[in-house]
Amino acid sequence: MKLGLQIVRFDWPGSPASIRPRLADVAGAAEDAGFSSLWVMDHFFQIHWVGAVDSPMLEAYTTLGFLAAVTQRIRLGVLVAGIVYRHPGILIKTATTLDVLSGGRSYFGIGAAWYEREARGLGVPFPSLPVRFQELEETLQVLHQMWSGGAPAFDGAHLHLAEPISRPAPLARPHPSILIGGGGEKKTLRLVAKYGDACNLFAGSGTGPIRHKLEVLRRHCDDLGRDYDAIERTALGQLRRGRAAVPDLIAACRSLAQAGIQHYIVSLMAPDDLSLLETIGREVVPAIADL
Repeated sequence: MKLGLQIVRFDWPGSPASIRPRLADVAGAAEDAGFSSLWVMDHFFQIHWVGAVDSPMLEAYTTLGFLAAVTQRIRLGVLVAGIVYRHPGILIKTATTLDVLSGGRSYFGIGAAWYEREARGLGVPFPSLPVRFQELEETLQVLHQMWSGGAPAFDGAHLHLAEPISRPAPLARPHPSILIGGGGEKKTLRLVAKYGDACNLFAGSGTGPIRHKLEVLRRHCDDLGRDYDAIERTALGQLRRGRAAVPDLIAACRSLAQAGIQHYIVSLMAPDDLSLLETIGREVVPAIADL
């Protein structure tokens, strides 16, 4: 079992001047503790179950570029990029740049997007859910084409790229891991089976629903002739501070591993508590390594 950390809050005392040094401290503590991955959300407004809508929020890829410079080993990713926020060709170029500048340490997380308020608030078109899924699949098709070195024109129902060139190529081989977020059984998990290298499910839904969704993913893989075991199975939960944080985290990892999850990503709800990350490095990472 691998452990990942997602940074979801930037409302540190002294913000915004304190954000840069504190973010570097959190990243360094996570890397030293043995976390396998470090993530940020792709949001421009804070989401309501984390904080107020106007709480500090950083743009994802700029933030990951900074994190690439202050870390050496930990893998970096967006959990997950919303399809509506950047033109797909530019998104792929941006993600490729991150992979090159991080030394091949990136994930490419992507999803259909859901936060309509921030899109409308910033003037970003927000089409219907069926259209967003169509654009998501076309983006995945373009992604595979650009990362395989091909540059023929792409003319889809929604995307039209005359010269989908991406140079330099990513350093990760054969390309950065493509993580598709969401647990929709008819569309999302089928896209994972067809185009993805990793899925991401919500740990809060419980191990029963997770087992079910992984079985659905397995059936999609069987239908498409894809090796189910080639797909990394990740889940997203929350990490809160307190005396029970460490035993609760170990117990959650054990339950998720039994359900089929290989990589548990926890949202850091109290990002100023570096001592908790150090404790996790001492007590949790070794305890879950063989799960």
